[in-house]
Amino acid sequence: MNISASPTHRQRHQGLDLLRVIAIYMVMQIHTGEFEYIAPNGTVLHTAGAWAVGWTNSLMRVCVPLFVMISGFFLFPVGDERKFFRKRFTRVLIPFVVWCVVYAFYYYAQGTASLHTTLLNIAKIPVNYGTEVGHLWFVYMLMAIYLIAPVFSPWIVSASRKSMELFLALWGMTLLLPFIHLYFSSVWGECYWNATPTLYYFSGFLGYAVLAAYIKRFWMAPSLRVDWLAIGMVAVGYAATAGGFLYRLGYEHEVKSLELTWNFTTLNVAIMTAGLFLLFRNIRTDRESSLVWRLIDDLSRMSYGMYLAHIIVLNAVHSLMAPLIGNAFLRIPAIALVTFVITYLGVKLLSLLPRGKYIVG
Repeated sequence: MNISASPTHRQRHQGLDLLRVIAIYMVMQIHTGEFEYIAPNGTVLHTAGAWAVGWTNSLMRVCVPLFVMISGFFLFPVGDERKFFRKRFTRVLIPFVVWCVVYAFYYYAQGTASLHTTLLNIAKIPVNYGTEVGHLWFVYMLMAIYLIAPVFSPWIVSASRKSMELFLALWGMTLLLPFIHLYFSSVWGECYWNATPTLYYFSGFLGYAVLAAYIKRFWMAPSLRVDWLAIGMVAVGYAATAGGFLYRLGYEHEVKSLELTWNFTTLNVAIMTAGLFLLFRNIRTDRESSLVWRLIDDLSRMSYGMYLAHIIVLNAVHSLMAPLIGNAFLRIPAIALVTFVITYLGVKLLSLLPRGKYIVG
């Protein structure tokens, strides 16, 4: 999502613009796949479509980590903190609130919420996005990274390579926690009166932002060896991510347990994400004025609005297309692609309205 810096604050990076466009498509394919393996009551559907999801959507789990890495690449140094917070929170929070209200009335129009519940959900927006629309969790995570960015910025700029590598190594250990918890429910000081165990302060999505800053400082030089390493990282990460999902699909009945290796903050997903980021880090072209690159640039700029809006489009497209395509390997990407195109066109039109930036970001 193009919300890490304004166009006047930085030059466009074509490779990361392209990666951002790919990532927003990945989000839509992930959400399309949820129809295949999540039952209305929240349990796991053991269907052919669920197995197709394991193969097709495991690579897509890099989408949110990629957004954080792209933001982290441009986030540092922070500079003037007042301008930093004003620009980012204006671009993020106002469209977020607008879409929270839109989703509240969307569910009212669908008949799944009364007017009283709808108005109550809108009033609850300051607490937790009012109407429960799952994909909006991302905004809260992103705001947290923005809040901590000025604190981390001086260290990011001046830290030695070894110092950053130590941080990333400790972060990597926290990415193993979902698997460690399979055998030990509490580790490193975890208990009901202590929610901040030893490596708590190294955990979470902030590690992706630091990883991007590390790559920017030390891994940007073109290198065929690094490119092959990156391809290997994607392959290994995908094998672990897909293999874990497909294995657990054979016996799990709870979505949370099934998605163990799909967790955004697991080591396998981080390895896969870092590999893809490295592959796109040096993509450049002299044809940035061509139609293709102008479209990529515009899609990149619209990506935040597309993220906020796409669930409404997806629900409509899925209801129309899903009965028409029998093969899940075709059904999932076809629905996601149509959703992607329609959402882009809709968000583009909204961006042309007066003060459209407050709707699409």
